[in-house]
Amino acid sequence: VQLQASGGGLVQPGGSLRLSCAASGSIARVYAMGWYRQAPGKQRELVASITNSGTTNYADSAKGRFTISRDNAKNTVYLRMSSLKPEDTAAYLCYAQVRETGAIASYDHWGQGTQVTVSS
Repeated sequence: VQLQASGGGLVQPGGSLRLSCAASGSIARVYAMGWYRQAPGKQRELVASITNSGTTNYADSAKGRFTISRDNAKNTVYLRMSSLKPEDTAAYLCYAQVRETGAIASYDHWGQGTQVTVSS
């Protein structure tokens, strides 16, 4: 299973970005998907997650500004970020809880990360 993230970049404070992360491979089912972020010198923190039925969860710092969504047919999760602040600068990593074809259990898989830099 591979996760390919995209959509990061440099944006001015107050701007918006949309991140995407697509899971591919021998996938039987994808359960939870989501995004973490890690800034230099800081711990990795959960930004937002979404179950395969659409239940969402957000970090307090993301509430009201970020929206997570998914396309189950494409095994893809999105993170729409608006009103971006310099403190949102971090590497954003996506994950997906996946049950592979022929497997009984599901496991977390991680993407390679996409850098978001908020600066004027």
